[in-house]
Amino acid sequence: MDNKQKPYSILFVEDEKEIRDNYTKYLKRHFLNVYEAVDGEEGYSIYKNKKPNIMIVDINLPKLNGLDLVKRIRENDQNTKVIMLTAYSNTNYLLEAVELKLVKYLIKPISRDELKKALDLAVLEFSKFDVKSKKVINLEDEFVWSYTNEEMLHNGVEVLFTNKEKQIIKLLLLNPNIVFTYEEIIDDVWENSEDNKLNPLKTIIKNIRKKLPKDTIKNIFGVGYKF
Repeated sequence: MDNKQKPYSILFVEDEKEIRDNYTKYLKRHFLNVYEAVDGEEGYSIYKNKKPNIMIVDINLPKLNGLDLVKRIRENDQNTKVIMLTAYSNTNYLLEAVELKLVKYLIKPISRDELKKALDLAVLEFSKFDVKSKKVINLEDEFVWSYTNEEMLHNGVEVLFTNKEKQIIKLLLLNPNIVFTYEEIIDDVWENSEDNKLNPLKTIIKNIRKKLPKDTIKNIFGVGYKF
């Protein structure tokens, strides 16, 4: 895993604050969006709202343990990548976890190198099987986005965007059907800006919409946008 941010979102569910703070700080350097939860119920709530691509889940959580959390998710979702953390090497836990289609089962304490290798495996699975790995994505009305060249084509002709327009398109396209809040998009496009950028964001979205098929970018009222 290199220093370039990966275009995936991660949810880290861990009740020990020191461990959670340490690893979320590390994860934010390598992944586009990082969410955190202190117990299984909060983790499930964030999962439903944010639909993270990857989850790192401690097995021994308050309110809803990690195994039951992932079992609940696996009832309808076989695609989210899950890395399980545990202080136990108990064979029964391991056998139960195997049923949950995990990327990796790591015994605490874990090093950053071990976590990095597990995350690399999760990213590799996306690169092999996920839509994000495709060289192009076809939109309506003969619009095509090229991942390789990071450009939008319409009937073979490049559609021109400003840098900020393209940055927003990449963010939304790499995470289809995920709702990004206004704040998340603003933080991604205007890093460390202290000014209110909501109106400039809405202007940019309006300009992008003029260049793309109708309803390509949807506004979730009062929340944000999704592709």
